Order: sequence, then C-alpha cells, then structure tokens
Amino acid sequence: MAIETAILEEIKKYETIIIHRHQRPDPDCIGAQLALRDILKASFPDKKILAVGKHYPGFDWMGQADQDVADEAFQDALVIVVDTANQPRIDDERWQSGKAVIKIDHHPNDDAFGDLQWVLDQASSTSEIIYDWYDVNSAELTMPDDAARLLYAGIIGDTGRFMYPATSANTFAVASKLLTYNFSMTAVNQAEDEISPAMAKLSAYVYQNLEILPSGAAYLKLTDEIVESFGLAAKDSTSAVVPLPGKITSVVAWAIFVESKDQTFRIRLRSKGPSINELAKNHGGGGHALASGATAHNQAEIDQVIHELDELVANGKGENE
Repeated sequence: MAIETAILEEIKKYETIIIHRHQRPDPDCIGAQLALRDILKASFPDKKILAVGKHYPGFDWMGQADQDVADEAFQDALVIVVDTANQPRIDDERWQSGKAVIKIDHHPNDDAFGDLQWVLDQASSTSEIIYDWYDVNSAELTMPDDAARLLYAGIIGDTGRFMYPATSANTFAVASKLLTYNFSMTAVNQAEDEISPAMAKLSAYVYQNLEILPSGAAYLKLTDEIVESFGLAAKDSTSAVVPLPGKITSVVAWAIFVESKDQTFRIRLRSKGPSINELAKNHGGGGHALASGATAHNQAEIDQVIHELDELVANGKGENE
C-alpha cells in the first residue's frame, strides 16, 4: 500500500486527530499544520480535528492553532507531527500521549519517530507534501480555499519565493494548482515579504555589522540587548534577517547567533553551496544541506562554530552537488 493511502486509512480509524508542528514555527510548518486540519475537517465533519502549538501573534494572518486542548483529548487520538525533524523540537510534549503517531516531514530523517513515517527530504516543503497527499486521495478529500492559501504560503516561505535549490518542477506544478482556488496570491506574498519598521532597522544593523571572512564565511551575533535596542522584544522572531547575508556577493555561507532566554545562542546556518548540516550536527542540531540550525552554549562554542564554518568554506568541503 502506498504511504499516501496508508496515511488516509490510518486517519479513517480514529475519531480524534491532533496535529503538532515544531517549536518557533515558520510559514511552512504553520501552513502544513493548519491546512491539514482544514482539509480533514472538511472531509470528515464527524471527527474531532485539532491543531496544537504555542500562539505567535505574528502569524495570526495565517490562522491559529486550537487553544486550551484538554489532556483527555489525546486519549485514543491519532497524532500527526508535521515539518519536525526530531522529537525535542515538537511543540507540546503531549504528542506522546496519543494512541499512534504519523510523521510527515521534508527534513533528513535522522530521528525516525512515529508508527508511520512519510519523509521526503528532497521536497521543497512539508506544505508541498501535504498537497501531494491530498492530490493522491482527492476522490475522498475536500480542499477548502483557505487550506490552499495556507499551503501556498508554506511553499513560498520555505522556497524563499521559489529561489532555493529544493524548488522543483513539482513545486511549481503544485503552486499552479493551488492558485486555482479562491484566495489572493498577492496578499499572501505581501504578508510574507513585509517587515516592521523595527525589523527594517535591525536589518540595517545586520548589514553594517556582519563579519565577512576572506574565505567567504560570515557571521553575526545578536544578543537580547541588541534586539531590544531596536524596539523588538526578545520573543519577536528574527527569522526575517537570516537570509540577508546571502544577498552579498562575497558571502558563501553564514551563521547568525541569536540569544535565547537561557543565554545560550540559537545558531542559524545558511549556505549557497557547501553543505552545512554536518557542522550543525556537531553542535546538537541538524537540518538541510544548505539551511540548518544548532545551539551554542557559550562564547567558546560560538568561536568554534565560526572556525569550523571558515574552514568548511575555505576547503570547499561538503560541496553541494
């Protein structure tokens, strides 16, 4: 049985389905999660379909997860975890309380959790995978207009408006099909492209203070103090500034270190060519070949990451073929 069919058959067995995503969400994980919820609600009106996760006001334009979901809801429920590579990153630890777990993701499957797994690490986004799942089973499923909007938002978010290498012919085909539904492509594109005046000032700081090494490796450290000096709270996402170094011709790969509440630093790694996910694994992280994340626990580890990135770029190791 094809995995797309197996997932649908598993869904049919349960009266309650609870969909989880990863912590610190992005448009793809929210789009995939909320679109899947809406597809299942429209297709199975007698089932209880829930999406859980911390509320981030900056993503209210996409929609919201269900709040105040009782622990009892997980009893005998099917849990679906989308766009989440490893178990520690799953938002809401109750995902383990369900009866069965399905994993749907596009990151390397280094943590193979779940009773059923559908992981396509060559796909542009989990939103693309969710559409393909719908397409295979379209005779039994309903795609609401807003679910199509959410999947489109997820795809353009994770492809950088179709700019990143994981964008494929299938990605464009899926986007084209989604645009036949009733939503404004322009409104979605604008919502993902716009930044606040405070974030614009932080972007200027990134360009002014980015350290570019002779190898083409680059780095920047953003402390809470720096972020807050621009009128941004520590909880505000800095993801909008992560792609900026890549616009500079001499930058090949880069790391942005963002301070967390526990005074460790979240490392956002990006590359135009050399694979950086093994470097991320060296520091408790992982991800895609050209977009990964990890954690630095102190300044010494930050310095070590910079040194490793510099060597990686200088030696051309891990070249993305």
